Amino acid sequence: MKILVTGGTGFIGKALVKTLIGRGHQVAVLSRTPKSVEQQCGPEAIALGHLSLLAPEMPIDVIINLAGAPIFDVRWTEARKQLIRASRIGLTEQLNDCIERMADKPKLLISGSAIGYYGDQGDAELTEESPVRPDFSQQLCADWEAAATRASTFGVRVCLIRTGLVIAEGGGLLQRMLLPFRLGFGGRLGNGRQWMSWIHRQDWINIVLTMIADESMQGAYNATAPNPVTNQEFTCTLARHLHRPALFPAPAFALKLLLGEMSELVLGSQRVLPTRLLKHGFKFQYPDLDGALRAALAAKVG
Repeated sequence: MKILVTGGTGFIGKALVKTLIGRGHQVAVLSRTPKSVEQQCGPEAIALGHLSLLAPEMPIDVIINLAGAPIFDVRWTEARKQLIRASRIGLTEQLNDCIERMADKPKLLISGSAIGYYGDQGDAELTEESPVRPDFSQQLCADWEAAATRASTFGVRVCLIRTGLVIAEGGGLLQRMLLPFRLGFGGRLGNGRQWMSWIHRQDWINIVLTMIADESMQGAYNATAPNPVTNQEFTCTLARHLHRPALFPAPAFALKLLLGEMSELVLGSQRVLPTRLLKHGFKFQYPDLDGALRAALAAKVG
């Protein structure tokens, strides 16, 4: 297949691109820094610097839309929030414009989203049908999904992948946590009772491969492992794997002062279940946190 990946040089994207190429697919990667595509994704990846280079007659079977400015790297000012929205919703709308012009439409659009779609929900178990609680992250995800769903008006099958906290070597949540924990300064965030719905990167990639192969899949899917944990359980499990204590909690008031509105990402609670995937028969390679952390910490970065 001919596949276009946006955001293909990111923590999830580059691993996905390598997997797709390894399976014999021809993969083009849209990147603001096309010179980095070969380094991040391998020499077989085709670098695309701008969507304007995507000719209407260029055949594409699948688009996987993962682009977006990092949501946790910079404090949320109004300008930053606008950038976060434009980098996701704006680009998705541009993709729709490209699809509309294509002579032969793609068969499938897999578009990124996140479990922030549900908002802060405490201990409630959340499925794809659960009601939402509005906040910035919730509105961002809802508008992002709405933009992606417009592709269905052109006859494109659309899958929305609501991603949890991704665990793997070399980046993401785990990479941020390793240094303080290895130095013995790790601990829970706030009271530690907030739920963390996580997924190993390999399972996330396997979900995408399943969506590509199975034409019956469409709509929103929670890309989270079937066993979410509280922040307290997550930090204690990580500390145990690193043979370190978890004795230094970060108080909620301090996180709110430091991060502002962005603190909702670490203090908010989403107990998300992959209900539609489980009903579909998807088998998780890493259903439990112990196994996911063991695999990530044992893997070599490269």
